[in-house]
Amino acid sequence: MIVVTGATGSVGRSLVRFLVGAGEQVTATSRSVADAELPEQVVRKAADLVDAESLRPVLDGADALFLQNGGPSAHRLDPAHLVDVAKAGGVRRIVLLSSQGVATRPDSASHGEVARHIEDAVRQSGLEWTVLRPGGFASNTYAWAESVRTTRTVAAPFGDVGLPVVDPDDIAEVAAVTLRAEGRHAGRIYELTGPALVTPRQQAEAIGAALGEPVRFVEQSRDEARARMLRFMPEPVVDTTLDIVGEPNAGELRVSPDTELVLGRAPGAYGDWARRHVAAFR
Repeated sequence: MIVVTGATGSVGRSLVRFLVGAGEQVTATSRSVADAELPEQVVRKAADLVDAESLRPVLDGADALFLQNGGPSAHRLDPAHLVDVAKAGGVRRIVLLSSQGVATRPDSASHGEVARHIEDAVRQSGLEWTVLRPGGFASNTYAWAESVRTTRTVAAPFGDVGLPVVDPDDIAEVAAVTLRAEGRHAGRIYELTGPALVTPRQQAEAIGAALGEPVRFVEQSRDEARARMLRFMPEPVVDTTLDIVGEPNAGELRVSPDTELVLGRAPGAYGDWARRHVAAFR
C-alpha cells in the first residue's frame, strides 16, 4: 500500500490518479482530504504533517510513502519524528518532494535550509529513498487567473527573464514511477524542470493562445510585485522568490534531463499545461 501525503495539492492529486491507474492500493492523506475530488477506490485518512503522531493510523501497513515537504508549513515539521513514525508503520521506501533550492539557494532559510533539513532526515533514515527537487511550478501562474478572467491581463515583474518551469503532472508521474519501482531509483536525487526557459510574457501569450484571445502583459517593478506578494507570503520568501525570478543563477536556469531519464519522454511545455488548465482562466 502506498500513502500519499499532500493528496489535495497540485502534485498529490495527480499522483493519486497515476497510482490508481496503475492498479496500486492508495491511501490519500491531508488535512482536508475528506473533501477532495479523488478516485472513489482511494482510502482517505485525514492527518497533518506538522503533527507526526496523526500519521500513525495512516501509515500502519504501508510499504511506500510519498512525503510532501510541508509547503508553507515546512519549517514546523519534525522530519526525524516523521521518519520514525513511517518506519514504525512498516514503510520501506520514501519518495520525498523537496525543492531545487536545496542545491541552488543553500543559504536561503526559506528556499534551501528547511528543505535540506527534511532531506537529511530522509536520507539518514536507513530506508530506501528517492528525492525529487522541482523548480518553479507552472501552476504558480494560477495567481493570474482572476486578472485574466476579468480583464485579460497578466501583471508580473521581470517579463523577459525565463525559467524552465515544471508541470506538476510531470512531478507526479516521476513520483509514481519511483514509488512503484522498488530498488531502481534508490539513493537518487532527481532535479525536475520543464523542457525550456519560458518568460512571464511568454506565459501570458500561452494562456491567450489557449483561450483563443489575447492576454495583455503588464510589467511590474520589483517594488510593486513585492508589495503584492507580501499580502500572502512571508518577507524572506518574497525576497528570495524575487531574486530567483529576477536574477536566476546558473542552477535555476539549467534544463534538467532527469524527467526524460525517468519517464522516457521529454517534460511537458508550459503551453501544454495552459491548454489543459485553460478553464481556470476563462
